[in-house]
Amino acid sequence: MAIELLTPFTKVELEPEIKDKKRKQVGILGGNFNPVHNAHLVVADQVRQQLGLDKVLLMPEYEPPHVDAKGTIAEHHRLKMLELAIEGIEGLEIETIELERKGISYTYDTMLLLNERDPDTDYYFIIGADMVDYLPKWHRIDELVEIVQFVGVQRPRYKAGTSYPVIWVDVPLMDISSSMVRDFVAKGRTPNFMLPKPVLDYIKKEGLYQ
Repeated sequence: MAIELLTPFTKVELEPEIKDKKRKQVGILGGNFNPVHNAHLVVADQVRQQLGLDKVLLMPEYEPPHVDAKGTIAEHHRLKMLELAIEGIEGLEIETIELERKGISYTYDTMLLLNERDPDTDYYFIIGADMVDYLPKWHRIDELVEIVQFVGVQRPRYKAGTSYPVIWVDVPLMDISSSMVRDFVAKGRTPNFMLPKPVLDYIKKEGLYQ
């Protein structure tokens, strides 16, 4: 799936010759989602709309290769919060393949399995500008770019360029992070409007991040 390298932060739409109408076009937003927050949802929804994708899958990691596992809560909590966050939202779904596979969630291994499972689907893997900078260190990156199209979105305080083929999409800047939400809760502050209310209610009910 060849595509011309685009300048960072240029709003794009997929050209007809890039998008095969006979194949499903599906975005993937992977992450720890500890917890999911509104910036995650804005990115997923805007990429879906701007690139004309059929849907975007939010894919929670089991054991992320770049995050301290000791700081990650149990996957059933992260999955439940995702379910609450996207309930009733058109075009957003959850992909649990990495939770089911367990072990370290290398994107290369995941994409091999997804392409084998769904050979009629073109996948677009969504990453923030901070992760674009990190691409050279990704597991088997040179092979990975051959089996999935990366989509980059800007993040506050990050500007990135890369020699890897990345489609850049502009989304509203929201300086929200999962660590910020966790810090608010730990300090007894309520992170109103930073994440969906059902997710916040779940955090309070389960006593998470206290």
